[in-house]
Amino acid sequence: MTRILTALALLALTALPLRAEGGFVPVREDEAFLRLVEGRTLRIPLYGLSLTVASDGTIRGNALGWGVTGTWRWEDGYFCREMDWSGRAIPFDCQLVEAKGDRLRFTVDRGAGDSAVFRLR
Repeated sequence: MTRILTALALLALTALPLRAEGGFVPVREDEAFLRLVEGRTLRIPLYGLSLTVASDGTIRGNALGWGVTGTWRWEDGYFCREMDWSGRAIPFDCQLVEAKGDRLRFTVDRGAGDSAVFRLR
């Protein structure tokens, strides 16, 4: 049961509803995105989530003590990724990326869905 609840929490990471927050600027180019994330970790402490997004198209990290792997590519101004969390597939999605200071906001469905805000460390 705990593993199921944990899986649901991780899946929510791709669709966390947040209050509208101003000051975020869209990141439209992969080079600009890589400058922001290279050598840094994306974190959401509440979920014990930390990810690295590498220039070779890989995603690695963990959430709630379980491994996360995946791949990503830049497509038409969006961050497109698919991931696996401890054997559970997280479906492919293209997301709008926006930056504000040490935070990145990812909004699912090419910016039309819910958002999650990660801290850069």
